[in-house]
Amino acid sequence: MPEGDVLFRTAMTLQKWLAGREVTEATAVAAPMVGRTVDRVEANGKHLLVRFDSGHVLHTHLRMSGSWHVYSAGERWQRPPSQAKVSVTCGERVAVCFNAPIVELLAPGGEKSHPSLSALGPDILDRPPDFAEIRRRARQRPPSTALGDLLLDQRVVAGIGNIWRCEALFLEGHSPWTAVSTVTDDELDTLVSTAGRIMGASLGPSGPLSGESRPFTGRPRRWVYRRAGQPCHRCHTPVQSRGQGEQSRTAYWCPTCQPGR
Repeated sequence: MPEGDVLFRTAMTLQKWLAGREVTEATAVAAPMVGRTVDRVEANGKHLLVRFDSGHVLHTHLRMSGSWHVYSAGERWQRPPSQAKVSVTCGERVAVCFNAPIVELLAPGGEKSHPSLSALGPDILDRPPDFAEIRRRARQRPPSTALGDLLLDQRVVAGIGNIWRCEALFLEGHSPWTAVSTVTDDELDTLVSTAGRIMGASLGPSGPLSGESRPFTGRPRRWVYRRAGQPCHRCHTPVQSRGQGEQSRTAYWCPTCQPGR
């Protein structure tokens, strides 16, 4: 599943080519938007939103299979047209969403009653993130909730996926299995801040950290993610991995640098 930084980058690309332009052609659920103007494109956690001047919103969730592409008019698509779930053409550019399981056009104000969008926590890539609200939502979860599960809960904080939860937990020295009740508010804020920083840094100079220092420059590209059985970059203990949570997403951690509680 694309993480928040990937969706942020996708939204930036679509914003560049669609925002402020009139829709000259559209397929599937977006067809009623022909003649309307794209107001802006934004990512909210792992959800991508194309906003129109009418107040309508084209909402897509890519999950594991979906992706957005932008082509010049007449350019050959990299995937078969049969895989296109929706396309939006603005003059000489066409944006195509392939294989997304969720593609829907929301009426004005529809986000407030949407079962997923209305429940989302603050976006991790907001500058700065709303730490107070994230903390409030985290403390509403059962005290035994593991930090590894908490960071993936989009109702607490939107946008963090498996890569950055594993990396942030390592950098802050927390085991994925540590209960949220055993960490202080300051520790929780720092963990969320670190996740946001390393995600933002992955976007490069055009991301939300543009102009800010990047303290992880020059360090290993991945500390623990997908490094099961390999030596930890810090202490050389073999990195461990195991499924966690209802979806059994694989957690990676160093048992020495991230002792359990």
